[in-house]
Amino acid sequence: MNWKNYSHLRGKHAFLSPSRYHWLNYNGEKLVTTYKNHKRTALGTRYHEVASELIQLAVRLPNTQASFNMFVNDAIGFRMSSEVMLYYSPNCYGTADAISFDKGYLRIHDLKTGVSPGSIDQLMIYAGLFCLDYEIKPAELDHIFLRMYQSDEVTEYAPTAADVFDVVNRIVESDKILATIDAEGIL
Repeated sequence: MNWKNYSHLRGKHAFLSPSRYHWLNYNGEKLVTTYKNHKRTALGTRYHEVASELIQLAVRLPNTQASFNMFVNDAIGFRMSSEVMLYYSPNCYGTADAISFDKGYLRIHDLKTGVSPGSIDQLMIYAGLFCLDYEIKPAELDHIFLRMYQSDEVTEYAPTAADVFDVVNRIVESDKILATIDAEGIL
């Protein structure tokens, strides 16, 4: 048999994929809702790509109450880097939408484009990952500013060094548990 070659699709999954077989049981309404959520996720990814490029090029947007505009303009104004990978281990890493660190000031901003409410916990994990990745003790942080941009609102949180220290410890402890499971070969 000469099999057709779809090399351009390797590593991708169709929405109506066999590995996502649950759609077989969806009625029309559930199929439409699930597909729209899937498309929103893809659109959110594209928004993040565009925001990152605008930040890197320092292209400011009109001063409006739109989350996207505020996120981009603030990141530029605070001289933040966009889409920065923070890594602790194969079990714990992530990409901060916008981050800066200068003279003891850590600033992390997150853009939320979906309808589900975001959580400050995500930004706390980024702060913990930053400390672990760059070997900075939370106590060495003079100021920590975390912002979430969603639904045309900005939520700001200023955790203490102790708050970040707790997250750092949780990351380390959780990673050790997972490393033990991997070492034991349970799977």
